[in-house]
Amino acid sequence: MNSEQPLYQRPWVLFLGILLVSFNLRPSITAVGPLIPMIREDLGLSNAWAGFLTTLPLLTFATFSLFSAAIGKWLGNAKAIFYGLLLLLAGTVIRVQGGPTVLFFGTGLTGVGIVICNVLLIPLVKNRMPQKIGLVTASYTTGMTLFAAIASGISVPMAIDMDLGWRGSLLTWTGLLILVLIIWFPQLKFKTFINEGEDAAPKVNVWKSRLAWDVSMFMGVQSLLFFTIIAWLPDMMIDRGLSAVEAGVLVSLMQIIGLTGSFLAPIIATKFKDQVGVVWVLGFMYLLGFSSLFVHELWVNYVGLTLVGLGLGSSISLAYTLIGLRTKQEKTTASLSGMSQSSGYYLAALGPLLFGIAFDFFGDWNLLIWLMLICAVLFIYFGRRSGKAVQI
Repeated sequence: MNSEQPLYQRPWVLFLGILLVSFNLRPSITAVGPLIPMIREDLGLSNAWAGFLTTLPLLTFATFSLFSAAIGKWLGNAKAIFYGLLLLLAGTVIRVQGGPTVLFFGTGLTGVGIVICNVLLIPLVKNRMPQKIGLVTASYTTGMTLFAAIASGISVPMAIDMDLGWRGSLLTWTGLLILVLIIWFPQLKFKTFINEGEDAAPKVNVWKSRLAWDVSMFMGVQSLLFFTIIAWLPDMMIDRGLSAVEAGVLVSLMQIIGLTGSFLAPIIATKFKDQVGVVWVLGFMYLLGFSSLFVHELWVNYVGLTLVGLGLGSSISLAYTLIGLRTKQEKTTASLSGMSQSSGYYLAALGPLLFGIAFDFFGDWNLLIWLMLICAVLFIYFGRRSGKAVQI
């Protein structure tokens, strides 16, 4: 019977497509950071505008997360993801074609394309592969994290060693985008199945649901943890005696260690009736790991940051998994995905900025540690509430 299925309906083809989509959801962002000095010099940008280049995608994510569910309902999730990939491709090409205005416009387009895919992959998996939510979520979040790290590592070598310049380096990622568009195109033929019970079910307003807000705050806190520590840990470790290169390698290794957590957390979490126990384990890892930074011994810090890295990798994939597990209907899943990712990215954008302001006033790195510990406590609080076996 499987051989009689159209190719696009076969589970392995859909799974391959989802993986390839995930590979494209971070390189257009993470490849930019290492290239900023070259971009700034070439285009004559101020430090403020150069910094805004990395903040813009987060603000775009936060804003357009709110509309992605409606786009998915209008077009169908598979088709909306395809158009999101097209926007991502267009933005990737446009932003290297001219000066600062074109650069920022193209970067904004890439953010819109990414967030549509980000939000709608979760309800698509729930609808098409409901028995494999843990495995599929684990796979695509791991793929997303892996290619984020790869893009960070190879963007400068491609620009300098391969003599592509910053424009050519960023443009290289269009090859992977074209590949996924080809692989994903057959999914446009798939008609989303909605059973009569779901179609007749009353529409759920996630903005009035306490559980939806718990899941959203859980997503927000884990996003704030990730982006704040990634932004400020290098400076903190340089202040403790590491070189800039060593501090950069430390942060990269912390993210690579997180790949294990990204893959295993959803698989483990879906084996239990609720996910409260998993939240406690991750929260304890955060508390222990961040507390180690009070000790000015590098080997102690390295051990602690290993725990933090595992926690960061596990947290994002667990947050995505909870969105699928805490909802009954696919439409509700899409709405909750948009709501939680919007709040998450707004908090993520605010975290590094607010700490920077506080550090300018007090000049004390312990403030960063205390902020991370407070967030770890909030992570446990909202995670416990989100992890209970109830649904919206």
